[in-house]
Amino acid sequence: MFLAGRGTGKTRSGAEWVRERVKQGARRIALIAPSYCDARAVMIEGESGLLNIGYPTERPKYQSSLRQLTWPNGAIAQVFSAENPDGLRGPQFEYAWADEFCAWSYAEETLSNLRFGLRLGRDPKLVITTTPKPTKALLDLIKQDGVVITKAKTSDNKAFLADGFIETVENIYGGTRLGRQELDGEIIRDYQGALFTHQLIDNNRTHKMPDFNKVVVAIDPPITSGERSDACGLIVAGRSGEGAQAICTILHDGTVQGLRPNQWANKAIELWRAWDADYLLAEINQGGEMVKTILAAINSQTPIHTVYASKSKSARAEPVAALYEQGKVKHFGTFPELEDELCKLGVKEYQEKATSPDRADALVWAVTDLLLKARPQPKMRQL
Repeated sequence: MFLAGRGTGKTRSGAEWVRERVKQGARRIALIAPSYCDARAVMIEGESGLLNIGYPTERPKYQSSLRQLTWPNGAIAQVFSAENPDGLRGPQFEYAWADEFCAWSYAEETLSNLRFGLRLGRDPKLVITTTPKPTKALLDLIKQDGVVITKAKTSDNKAFLADGFIETVENIYGGTRLGRQELDGEIIRDYQGALFTHQLIDNNRTHKMPDFNKVVVAIDPPITSGERSDACGLIVAGRSGEGAQAICTILHDGTVQGLRPNQWANKAIELWRAWDADYLLAEINQGGEMVKTILAAINSQTPIHTVYASKSKSARAEPVAALYEQGKVKHFGTFPELEDELCKLGVKEYQEKATSPDRADALVWAVTDLLLKARPQPKMRQL
């Protein structure tokens, strides 16, 4: 399976794979696309299609009435549409090329019928070329034994794309859900029951830096140190506006992993200086006073505020997710790893794993401190 972004050369890769199989003696091949029109326009007659690659004397001829390609050496490729899974009942093959699998109308049924037909030769093989989408068929397929996955980004094929194309699409879509899927070839999945979605975060993305009345560096410290320890979540966030008009903007994800306490503490203080933050905001559930002691030992002038978690991570994140829904939390730029963690908060299968959402937890502390922290009520005194 070749999971790749737009313009990475997926079609050329699939076509070259088929051409090589034919040269090695293959005689029966299946070509499957989302529709017959897609097969003809992309896999067969496209610039990188089978009719346009290789030496002219070795190229096949296409008989549209039969939906069939025939090579000079006698090899035959039959064309099928994923709109008609039953069309694959009966025929048998040595090899198959399936294009844009995630766009197939009946992916599971088509793939099942194709597999039953891959029964010729000593070692039948299927190659799938597709831009990934989090479809059930794809998520199920990548878990199966015998599936070998190759990945590529659009930028990997920069030398063969129009000048300025990469820069243009990266400026518009870089880091967004759509960009990570269509350009980076990533499977961007939203989980059932999650408090956040990638679309929700995309809706709150901004490229304008407001004037802040407060900036904090939130720290979610690890319990242990070493390569396999949890990461130290380090998130910089700022607040603009006051009261009901206040907005929190996530400015930077400086999370580090595998560092000793004095190292991540140094990193936190560096961020405090770099962003001219008001103070460090550190969770002290695990380290207690030790966290404050380490930070103060490095720089006694650094203001340190502490927070203690009395609720679960999901419970703490719920009001923060509500603020995202109200448009009160913005992301200045993109933070893929942080955003992936946010989109797993509240998901049972994720919470049961050993990996801790340290980035997301630090963000929750920052937003809570800037927008949800209870302010003292004014006191009245009699004169």
